[in-house]
Amino acid sequence: MARYTGGCLCGALRCEATGEPTLCGYCCCGDCRKASGSGFIPFMGFSRSSVRFSGRVISHRSKAAGGGDAVRNSCADCAGLVFGGEVDHSDSFTIYAGSLDDARGFHPTVAIFNRHRPPWVVLPQGLKIFEDMPT
Repeated sequence: MARYTGGCLCGALRCEATGEPTLCGYCCCGDCRKASGSGFIPFMGFSRSSVRFSGRVISHRSKAAGGGDAVRNSCADCAGLVFGGEVDHSDSFTIYAGSLDDARGFHPTVAIFNRHRPPWVVLPQGLKIFEDMPT
């Protein structure tokens, strides 16, 4: 069974996911761009039962494209962005691929919110492109 581990810059916030991700790709929505300071966030989606987190988090809420809340979690010590979802409440979580200990485990298949992608972001060939969130 696949196992993914990662964490923040200082190592105080850790995550672990087992099994294959439910969705893996790039999110180019405005919220992800602002949160990451980049043109997208590379993410891996996992069910609640597949992930474990340890360490103190700072959670930030913003409005998601669907009208609900997007919850992003950073380390309480170094503020490194690690995962999305509300601890103890969400049914699924997104681990940000940049926080993985071994980034070679990230194999994107989709790009979402492509309509918000800046023209300077070049996506890899072969991704399934969605202008918004796939249904």
